[in-house]
Amino acid sequence: MSVQRIQTNARLSGATIFADLVFLSGQVPTDRSQDVAGQTAQVLDKIDALLAEAGSDRSLLLSAQIWLKDIEKDFAAMNEVWSRWLPAGCAPARATVEARLASADVLVEIMLTAVRKPA
Repeated sequence: MSVQRIQTNARLSGATIFADLVFLSGQVPTDRSQDVAGQTAQVLDKIDALLAEAGSDRSLLLSAQIWLKDIEKDFAAMNEVWSRWLPAGCAPARATVEARLASADVLVEIMLTAVRKPA
């Protein structure tokens, strides 16, 4: 079996595909001046694009890992955006934790695993 990669840059793949599984790297917002709701929406838009390029979509999620800079302050707002984005009946296994993220202005990072659409 071969591994396919959707390269983001020389040191990172936005997604790696193995068999029927799609592994997305942690996605962060581009416009970091927004609040956590705006940043979450940006991240989910990036995820939609990567999933589509990999032959999947948000209805085929298996697991999600979400990191928040300040879980007490931002969990409800992030979760509201996440819940609107997620199709009914398609909730993946998920963990959400507080973490020191790679940049001080990043409030949320999301990493997913999904299945490819059946051929």
